[in-house]
Amino acid sequence: MADDLGDEWWETQPAGAAGSPGASDGTGEGDTEMTQQETAPGPALSEKVKPPQECFLIQPKETNEDATKTRKRKKKKITDILAKSEPKPGTPEDLQKLMKDYYSSSRSVIELEELTLPDSCFLKANDLTHSLSSYLKEVCPKWVKLRKNHSEKKSVLMLIICGSAVRALELIRSVTAFRGDSKVMKLFAKHIKVQEQVKLLEKRVVHLGVGTPGRIKELIKQGGLHLNPLKFLIFDWNWRDQKLRRMMDIPEIRKEVFELLEMGVLSLCKTESLKLGLF
Repeated sequence: MADDLGDEWWETQPAGAAGSPGASDGTGEGDTEMTQQETAPGPALSEKVKPPQECFLIQPKETNEDATKTRKRKKKKITDILAKSEPKPGTPEDLQKLMKDYYSSSRSVIELEELTLPDSCFLKANDLTHSLSSYLKEVCPKWVKLRKNHSEKKSVLMLIICGSAVRALELIRSVTAFRGDSKVMKLFAKHIKVQEQVKLLEKRVVHLGVGTPGRIKELIKQGGLHLNPLKFLIFDWNWRDQKLRRMMDIPEIRKEVFELLEMGVLSLCKTESLKLGLF
């Protein structure tokens, strides 16, 4: 009987009751463990990590004062210098000096002396009061007679040298009062092939040629233009373009002019059969 009651009692006791197999043995260790488990704090929730934000550095606005300080010093241009200077008429000394400066690094002292031209080969320089026609009438008073006596083809009596085709057209228009019945020819490269110019010089007599040093030099090289009959070589010396540059201020033009002078012009000047003029 006691055994039967004992079995019933074990079956009806709730889990954890005193005397049950999973119950504490009276020492309180089971309850303590449960209490600790119930009251033990869980792992601390980690704080939310904010996503990284982009950082932009904003530079302070540059003031006029700062801009002036940091601005690089500008190089002086020839336009700025010439704009402040008074125009002076070209002289034979200007041409002689330019020629010596150009060849100083490649020629000996003796060779530089040989480049010096006699004063007698220069015409009166333009004093900036003349038009082209009035200047030519003054320095070439016997032009009409020379023109009538000239009958040699592939040559001209007068060459007017300038820096561009546009300027050459302007000079041709401004020489109308001087030229009279003279045959004038354009001697520049723009829109005109060199072979066409050679054929024209072979076909007819030309008294006056106006053009650029590069094309005139090329015509001489190809045998289309002979220099021996040439009597006057006029440089468009004093005229300035929109940038206030004269033709001899432009390195490319200056180089071609000096190369042209060495193609027989200097030797003709020394024999005084050819006169140079600075308009």
